[in-house]
Amino acid sequence: MAQPEATGDSRRRANWQARREAIIDTSARVFARQGYHATGITELCTANDLGKGALYHYIGSKEELLAAIHDRVMDEVMAGADRVARAGGTPSRQLAMLGDELLDVIHRYPDHVWVFLHEFPALTGERAEQFRQRRRQYEERVEAVLQAGVDSGEFRPVEPRLTTLAWLGMHNYTYLWLKAGGPLTARDVAKPFAEIFMHGIAGEPGRV
Repeated sequence: MAQPEATGDSRRRANWQARREAIIDTSARVFARQGYHATGITELCTANDLGKGALYHYIGSKEELLAAIHDRVMDEVMAGADRVARAGGTPSRQLAMLGDELLDVIHRYPDHVWVFLHEFPALTGERAEQFRQRRRQYEERVEAVLQAGVDSGEFRPVEPRLTTLAWLGMHNYTYLWLKAGGPLTARDVAKPFAEIFMHGIAGEPGRV
């Protein structure tokens, strides 16, 4: 006799989670246009068509909402890194796939990525520490691929940490111009980025 009630609870939890995810997505658009600090709870309520009490029922606090937006980006990015690890292949292939996965997230979640890159200093305490840890975990995944390439002789002996930061900078700021519905897709950009990063733009030796 307990099964119907359990099923009902599961349905309610699923509905609650779906509504919370929708609030996260809507609020990411608001923060991306107005900035986190310039956006008040009243504006978030209006954007989400909720009263203040109902909004807090789903998000707890404005900073929790900000953390959830950051988690959305990191969840997607780390899932992509996991897919690359499962696929395996040479370091060159893995680095190219990491770029493909990262640009796909940026292309699909431009507002979330804007908030992720600009508003992380507003996170405090444990939320800030969790963000730093998760970001570092991803950076370590990229560093490991670069180190494997150096160790195998596939890459020249670059410094993995500095090279990772360069790689991230190259990819992350595509959010400024890689827009959904635009002339370029994430896949259009990923391949030439990989080629430029790994092979440079110089012509034949001695021509510089």
